Amino acid sequence: MTDGASATRAAIAVEDRMFGALAVLRVVVLAYAVAINVYRDNFDHPALGWTCVGVMVAGTAGALVVYAAPERRVLAVLAADLALAVALLLATPVAKGPWFQATIPGYWIVGALLAWAVRYGWRGGTLAAVVLGAVDLLTRSEIAQKDGGNVFLMLLGGSMVGFVCESLKAMAAERDLAQREAAAAAERARLARAVHDGVLQVLALVQRQGGELGRAAGVQEQALRTLIRSQDALTATSPDAAAGRADLAAALGSLAARPGTEVALPAGPIELPAHTVTELAAVVRACLDNVERHVGVDAPAWVLVEDLGDRVEVSVRDDGPGIAAGRLEAAEQEGRLGVAESIRGRVRDLGGTATLDTGSYGTEWTFVVPRHPPQDGP
Repeated sequence: MTDGASATRAAIAVEDRMFGALAVLRVVVLAYAVAINVYRDNFDHPALGWTCVGVMVAGTAGALVVYAAPERRVLAVLAADLALAVALLLATPVAKGPWFQATIPGYWIVGALLAWAVRYGWRGGTLAAVVLGAVDLLTRSEIAQKDGGNVFLMLLGGSMVGFVCESLKAMAAERDLAQREAAAAAERARLARAVHDGVLQVLALVQRQGGELGRAAGVQEQALRTLIRSQDALTATSPDAAAGRADLAAALGSLAARPGTEVALPAGPIELPAHTVTELAAVVRACLDNVERHVGVDAPAWVLVEDLGDRVEVSVRDDGPGIAAGRLEAAEQEGRLGVAESIRGRVRDLGGTATLDTGSYGTEWTFVVPRHPPQDGP
């Protein structure tokens, strides 16, 4: 989706909320206008006066229906809304006489005023306020101080509400853009992890065992094809497609097949969201790949899994020479993101922590992940 389309979608979302609030306001000011006219009942021409009241009722009902759909909030509709408010102001001196004190619609006209402000920003709100204020003053034989004050409040309210609506639309568009960029960055990180866990590992293997090049290349070709197909399928599946639960103990227990690896597990299963199990298993495999690459193919490694109720702790330890100070930071700056993304990035995305303890005595990673990973915001 283009930025323009996203901005339009964000603006419509803001308008929907504002017009929803405006619908409630219209009903409230209509009830007040009807009640005050019934209470005063000071029409010189009652038939015209009560017809105006009926028009307000019908106009409010029509506005609630029309403005509910974004595609109907066009200039012609808003112009008709404003024209109706102007017509009721002009009808006041005829129905009540030239020496009237309060117009028939009263506060009811703010419905049209705010509709312009919500739809067209501070310019629309100011324009509607100028039109309504000018008509209100021109229909009066005498202009009292309160009348000027009411017009000033309309100008202030129309411009300020319009400005706030414009700001909300811009903020919503910026938020949508930030969310798309964050999603794109997360997807790039996920793909980087997949490439690191597969292609880069094979390249490292080729450097050590050139004779296995053909077999390994074929395996990775199939893995990449599967990855590409999974990307195409993402748009066709529900977000809940990956939902479900899996046993972390079973997933990590299979890693004991690696020569030299010992896996210590709790007595029972560790049920976690399937995505969490998949990512944690990938983290542990990445750690064991590093042991194989930097310590030795058959170097001993120990995996310990603990179920702590509200969280799960996984540690991976070896007795190699350790990681030199500054080595991981230098690798990340050079664009080699094995630890940064395949290990730390995955755990971070699960809402957990990754702690590294390394020295001449060996290397130990400790991962703590909540049983219920954080959900995306609304």
